[in-house]
Amino acid sequence: MVAPSVRDELAAFVAERDWAQFHSPENLAKSIAIEAGELLECFQWSADADPARVRDELADVLTYCPLLADALGAEPGDLVLNKLAVSREKYPVESARGRAAKYDQL
Repeated sequence: MVAPSVRDELAAFVAERDWAQFHSPENLAKSIAIEAGELLECFQWSADADPARVRDELADVLTYCPLLADALGAEPGDLVLNKLAVSREKYPVESARGRAAKYDQL
C-alpha cells in the first residue's frame, strides 16, 4: 500500500536523523493519534477547512502509519486487506448497502 519509493524516502529521512530509536510502537501510535487530532482540528469550527492544511495534516498521519506497521513487522497493504476481509464478514452487502449502522445493528 505504501509505494516502495515513499517507503525508501521515509526510511532514509528517519535514518539520517537517527530517529528510529524513538519509534517504539507506543510512541508511533501516540503520534498517529496526535496528528489525527490535528487533522480533525482543521474542521473544528467549520466544514470549510483550508485544503492545504488538511493535506499537510493528513500527510503527517500517513507518515506515521507505515512507520508503525514497520515497527510491528507488518506490511501496511496486508493489514488493510486482512481488515477488509473481516469487515466484509461483519458488513455483508445485502444488509449493509447504503446504511451507516454498526454491524450489530444490521
